[in-house]
Amino acid sequence: MDIKLDPSRDDLPLMANTSHILVKHYVLDLDVDFESQIIEGTIVLFFESGNKFKKQSSSTEETYPSESNKACKFRTPEPCHIPVTNTRTVSSKMGYNDFVICGKGEKDTSGKDGNHDNQEQASGISSSKYCCDAGNHGSEDFLLVLDCCDLSVLKVEEVDVAAVPGIEKFTRSPKLRNQIVCELVALPADRWREQLDYYARCSQAPGCGELLFDIDTWSLQIRKTGVQTATDFPHAIRIQYTTKPQGRSVTWTSDQSGRPCVYTMGSPINNRALFPCQEPPVAMSTWQATVRAAASFVVLMSGENSAKPTQLREGCSSWHYYVTMPMPASTFTIAVGSWTETKPEICSSDDLATEKSFSPFEADFRYVGVCGHMEYPCRFQNASATTQEIIPHRVFAPVCLKGACQETLLPLIPPCLSAAHSVLGTHPFSRLDVLIVPANFPSLGMASPHLVFLSQSTLTGMSQFCGTRLCHEIAHAWFGLAIGARDWTEEWLSEGFATHLEDVFWAKAQQLAPHEAREQRELRACLRWRRLQDEVRNSPEDMQVLRPNKEKTGHVSDSGSSVIKHGLNPDKVFMQVHYLKGYFLLRFLARRLGDDTYFSFLRKFVHKFHGQLILSQDFLQMLLESIPEERRLELSVENIFQDWLESSGIPQPLQRERLAGAECGLVRQVSAEVAKWVRVNRRPRKRKRKETEEVLEKLLPDQLVLLLEHLLEQRTLNPRTLQRLERTYHLSEQDAEVTRNTLRIYTVRHRWCELVVKHKYTEAYRHVERFLQEDQAMGIYLYGELMVSEDARQQRLARRCFELSKEQMDRSSAEVVAEMLY
Repeated sequence: MDIKLDPSRDDLPLMANTSHILVKHYVLDLDVDFESQIIEGTIVLFFESGNKFKKQSSSTEETYPSESNKACKFRTPEPCHIPVTNTRTVSSKMGYNDFVICGKGEKDTSGKDGNHDNQEQASGISSSKYCCDAGNHGSEDFLLVLDCCDLSVLKVEEVDVAAVPGIEKFTRSPKLRNQIVCELVALPADRWREQLDYYARCSQAPGCGELLFDIDTWSLQIRKTGVQTATDFPHAIRIQYTTKPQGRSVTWTSDQSGRPCVYTMGSPINNRALFPCQEPPVAMSTWQATVRAAASFVVLMSGENSAKPTQLREGCSSWHYYVTMPMPASTFTIAVGSWTETKPEICSSDDLATEKSFSPFEADFRYVGVCGHMEYPCRFQNASATTQEIIPHRVFAPVCLKGACQETLLPLIPPCLSAAHSVLGTHPFSRLDVLIVPANFPSLGMASPHLVFLSQSTLTGMSQFCGTRLCHEIAHAWFGLAIGARDWTEEWLSEGFATHLEDVFWAKAQQLAPHEAREQRELRACLRWRRLQDEVRNSPEDMQVLRPNKEKTGHVSDSGSSVIKHGLNPDKVFMQVHYLKGYFLLRFLARRLGDDTYFSFLRKFVHKFHGQLILSQDFLQMLLESIPEERRLELSVENIFQDWLESSGIPQPLQRERLAGAECGLVRQVSAEVAKWVRVNRRPRKRKRKETEEVLEKLLPDQLVLLLEHLLEQRTLNPRTLQRLERTYHLSEQDAEVTRNTLRIYTVRHRWCELVVKHKYTEAYRHVERFLQEDQAMGIYLYGELMVSEDARQQRLARRCFELSKEQMDRSSAEVVAEMLY
């Protein structure tokens, strides 16, 4: 059944039938073609039948079955007995231009159904006995359902893993293909290198029969005639496919130096437009990938190895990455571009010693505790890795930003990594690459295993903004990646934790005294409180709930399919409620327990649940069990659900806390400065001679943000006041050296531009134009302010900026802005 959903309002369907069969490993073999803006090649999937993950429910009302009780049309191939001896071929059509890549060099000509029509080799059939939601229903064929969107699938075939030389060395049944795969995926963790090698060999084995397949808007459905159970379905299949230029999982664009690049940008549909996969988080798998691109490009991926290019013929390079820690397919990340690595000018021997890499292969595994996850080479069981404060790291960026990275970003990484280790312990991942992504990146940062994307906005200013954002993304290594949400509607388990921990990490990275750290935390809490109030006032109530599925959270259908509530709603991308309410809940709990007790518990929680998926109750139950009963003071999982997670609006405990709490010293200082500016604004143009000039204090960046937010609440600010404000805090672009430290602090720029728009301060419209061009991640809010004002000049400014940048903007953002403007 081809499910038609309105992407502006609907939930996101997860179609894969993970309750019947699970992907355990992917082998991708891909060519990146910038001329055609496609990625093409093959993916081999290795399966394990049956879901060992304990299901919480046998069904749920809100699911999208693939084709239950309806007929499917399948592409029926002619019998094919010609073996594919090597799928890892390089196209002969390669150019010498830097931007021409190995690949076909032709535009995608597939039909709208997502498949390349080939009437000579395929014909459609329809029969009611082929049921798409099949596990084992009597005479019906078993149907494998994969999540898939915006892909052209060319061919699906079973892989003859029995034909791999030497395969008999580790299997008792060398002639039974499914048994070979079962034994391959079950190899113990200390044989991970041998396992990867055999996965690679099997992926290149010849095909042994094409499989029937069909593709609709959200899924790829595959079956083998006569096979009625998941156990008998081929456990190794190869899919040949190409992406589409308009596919929503990757963005084709130019970097800040004008050179082409492509990257996964955290799309709401995740990676299903990059490769067919099982999207539900329960489908934890490993992967390895070979990616070919022109020799001038650098390929970065979320693999655990620091790949080096292998030179191929005709100006083409090959890059190979792998992971040994099973994770959801949504965490797979790739970025291909003319990135340049930024290295420190001086690298001390102490740094090298601290950053020594511990790969699973080299590690001396001394078990320091029992892990609860499925078996893999775990750093928490490696005594050397547990003491590694700073993991190996690299920074990449477009060449024009290399200097900014060297000055602002690179020096921050070691102290931030060390601070995170001091709070949570063992780094879950063995290395870290940080990439400054193009200007059209729709957010400020995105964390993947071993790879973090940062917006260029994080470089524009003092270390404060870059450091806090870096700490936020580093925190995701533990919460969001090593520990994932079993139900993606519970985003607070990732974003709430990262937001709470960023302050803690950054205070330690700065080596602040306890009093200073507390003051800065309270100042940031004040800013977040204001944002949460604003968010609650201006967003639909049903999108303010952190656990929208309530008692059905984590439930799936019999097949394993489910939906992500509001997953396709573009407004959700711009909401911060999961960050803010999650942050305030964790702050509330930490204050109740005391910081020492809370963070001691958090380290225990990380050790117990790393490598696993959790629900809210897993965290809350373990937390409450660690609190003596006399100190719980009516805290219970049920009360927390009711007050914090399952209600819209501001949680009542938070309301009471904010009303009772006294302002910290940094906030009081801002309040005093606001009063001064109000007096300045009220003064007449001609002042009396005896009137004294207001003495204005120097403010921290976060204090300046808070000051500007307070001034936004004033009904009118006259041009003289705005001009003085601009001079006092060096908001003018004329002073380049000061500008770099003030105006270009991202959040300060944003608030200043809001003031300029609200009060029609035409002298500073150039600041607004610059912000819309350089800070597309948040420019969407400013477009809204420009249009709401109903000022003709401001509306012309908005339309002019949009016309200049729309081709480079993230598609979802561009659609939202276009709706505002036109």
